[in-house]
This record gives sequence, C-alpha cells and structure tokens, in this order.
Amino acid sequence: MPVNWSDRRSRLRALHVMAKPIGPICNLDCSYCFYLDKTRLYPDHRRWAMDDAVLEEFIRQYIEAQEAPEVNFAWQGGEPTLLGVRYFQRVVELQQRHARGKRITNALQTNGTLLDDAWCRFLYENAFLVGISLDGPRELHDAYRKDKQGRPTFDRVMQSIERLQRHHVEFNILTVVNRLNGQQPLEVYRFFRRIGARYLQFIPLVERLPDAEAEASDLPEPHALAGPATSSVQSVQEARVTDWSVEPEQYGAFLCAIYDEWIKRDVGTIFVQAFDVALGIWAGNPASLCVFAETCGASLAMEHNGDIYACDHYVYPEYRLGNLMSTSMIDLADSEQQRSFGSAKRDRLPECCRRCPVLFACRGECPKHRFMSSPNGEDGLNYLCPSYKRFFTHIDPTMRDMVRLLERGRAPAEIMSSVQRLPAPGRNDPCRCGSGRKYKRCCGAIS
Repeated sequence: MPVNWSDRRSRLRALHVMAKPIGPICNLDCSYCFYLDKTRLYPDHRRWAMDDAVLEEFIRQYIEAQEAPEVNFAWQGGEPTLLGVRYFQRVVELQQRHARGKRITNALQTNGTLLDDAWCRFLYENAFLVGISLDGPRELHDAYRKDKQGRPTFDRVMQSIERLQRHHVEFNILTVVNRLNGQQPLEVYRFFRRIGARYLQFIPLVERLPDAEAEASDLPEPHALAGPATSSVQSVQEARVTDWSVEPEQYGAFLCAIYDEWIKRDVGTIFVQAFDVALGIWAGNPASLCVFAETCGASLAMEHNGDIYACDHYVYPEYRLGNLMSTSMIDLADSEQQRSFGSAKRDRLPECCRRCPVLFACRGECPKHRFMSSPNGEDGLNYLCPSYKRFFTHIDPTMRDMVRLLERGRAPAEIMSSVQRLPAPGRNDPCRCGSGRKYKRCCGAIS
C-alpha cells in the first residue's frame, strides 16, 4: 500500500538530527562520558572527519526534510571544534547552496577548551548558538572533566566563555548533574548567574554498570524499547549505576532548590530549560523537549560516515536504521523500526505511571532511564521517577499561576512579587514540594 505523503509529513514535521561530524573523537577524557567508547563501532576506521560527500548529502537531505521555513542544524561530538573553523566555513557554504529560500540556523555543542578569537569571530558572523559544557564552579567542574593528560579544564572553559561574551556570541550552559554537583544546587546556579550565563540546561547523569556476568569492558545498553515485552530489566535492589550517577531523588531536589530561587528573583532574566519546557506543558502545549514527549523517535543521531541511529542514547548496532548515502533520511526516520521505537515509549509504561498525577508532564521521561521495577513488580519504571514526582508536584501551584498570567496577556515574571510575599515555611511544616516530609528534612535542608 503506498504511503500517504501528507500523513508522513505530519509525523516527521519535527524531525531533528544530531550530527556528529567527528564521531566520538574528543580532546577530553571526562570520567562520565558515554560516547568515547563508540569508536568500537568502527574498529577499522582511521579518518573520523565526515567527508565532503556525506556532509553535503546530509545538509541537502536535512533541509529538504523540513516543512518549516527555518531549519536548525545541531553539531555535536565528540568535540566538533577539533575539525577547525575552515571545516565549518564549508558547512555554511553548503547550507547556503541548498537552502532553497529557507532560513538556516546552527547550534554547536562544545567542551569550550579550543575556542580562540578566530572561532568566536566565525561563530558571531554566522550567528551560531554555542552550547558550553560547564558543571559549575572550579572544584565541581574539574572533578570529572579533565583532558587526556588528566589536567583540569575549568580555566580554559572560562577563558572561552569570556571570549564568547567579548565577541557577542550567543551561548548557553549545559550542565551534567552528577552525584557531586547535585549536592550543591544553589552554589551551581548562583555561580552561573554570577558569570552572566542566562540560558541553562541541567541534564541528569544516569549511567548503568554492566551486568555482573558481562565483560568488564562492555558498556551496558539502555532498556531495549523495541525488544520483547519480557525484558531483563534489573530490580530496584539489583540496579547498578556508576558512582558519579545522580541518585534517584537527588536530581529532583536539585531542580526544586534552583526553582525556588529562580521563581523569587530570576523569571524572565534567566532561562532554565526544564522550567521553560514545564511552563509550556502546563499551558497545554506539546512538550518541546523529547524526554517529556508522549512518544519519541523524531530525534535521530547521525555518525560521521552517514549512519543514522534511533537516538543519541541508542547508538548501538541494533538501533542503526541505515546510512543516508544509500537510503534517504526521510525513509529511515519513517521506517517501521523507528516508528516502533518511538511508540514504545508510550506503550511500555508501567501501570503505576499510567495512574500517576504528573504523567502529563513526565511521560515516563527518557526510555534510557527505564530500568527499574515498579512497586508491583512491573518492568520499565524510570530510575529518576522519585525526582520527577517531587519536582513536578513542587512547581504545580506556581506553574498554574504563571499560566493564568499568560492567559491574561501578562508576563510570567509578575509572579515574583507574589511569591516574595509568601511567608517562609516553618522548619517543622510539611514541605511544599509534596514529599510528605518536614520542610527542614526536605527542601529546607537543600536551601
């Protein structure tokens, strides 16, 4: 039966590809990086830069695949700046060649250690949005983010941020929330405010250890969404994660502490991705971040040789969809394999999730983290479930207030005056986050 093109276009309207033009190659050796090991997918490979033929075909197909008048490219790694400015000048040239009247924008995620003035001039002149990986103040950042020689990287990153600011390059901060910096949310947040960062992303770090019977060198794969219903998901007692992974409740406490400071003084001046996405959801819009969407499958990853994978967190042989040099990106994204992968996020939710009052906001979060058992023994509960229950319950009253402001045509920032007038909870009062604990043993302990 022929495919209905309009239906297909509707499904793929939000198609997004994270391009890795240098694959997993990086100049750093961060303790928690899950991507460095992807070199094992290409054992005979020697040249990691995406060659010109693949680059042009990707740019051409990606622009053609988008219905919207604006097309956003996302470049990641590894470390894409290892390719040099000249490589990305070629990227811009090819985008202009194939733009077909559409506006092209670019986002570049970098560890920030290689940005000199030449890079910053190029990024400004071509309106690149730059994501800088920074995990907080010096002692928190340098704990895990070191180079190949084991040297700290904080000073180099801060020098790059100063250059970006001097050259007026737009940037945001991507922070990996781990077990260490997760203990100091306000120190992290206030540091970013102090250095003039206005756009913040806080990404929870959850990495499983290999099963006991597996080889020590093997990396554990995420929960097999598209596999049989009877998976070998570990129970709560058996689940093993790395020492630097954030703890199940810690991430929620981290977000709540930052939210409480943000809602009092920074609404409209500092933009935290998790809070912006939540406000959109409370306003009745579809989630603008894939982890909180009902289904997934529209955010693909592309390796340096044109291989397309189901997702950046599922770059494993069984989730390889094909190669864009032999099969079009549209066909790969619309394949039965990828559609099954995307709908499994919704269809495999445990019963306790389906009854959860914050399901509308959480949607089970990222399938990569669904390796726990529910209280009644069902597979597929998210490791971070306690965090999301706590966070989304905590922000519900003020989110509703901000939505009401928006409905009246007023700015959400007006909420700050009313929040500042609220009396502080007593130490022995029930915590407002809904945890059931006393304030002094919950959010009060963090603040």
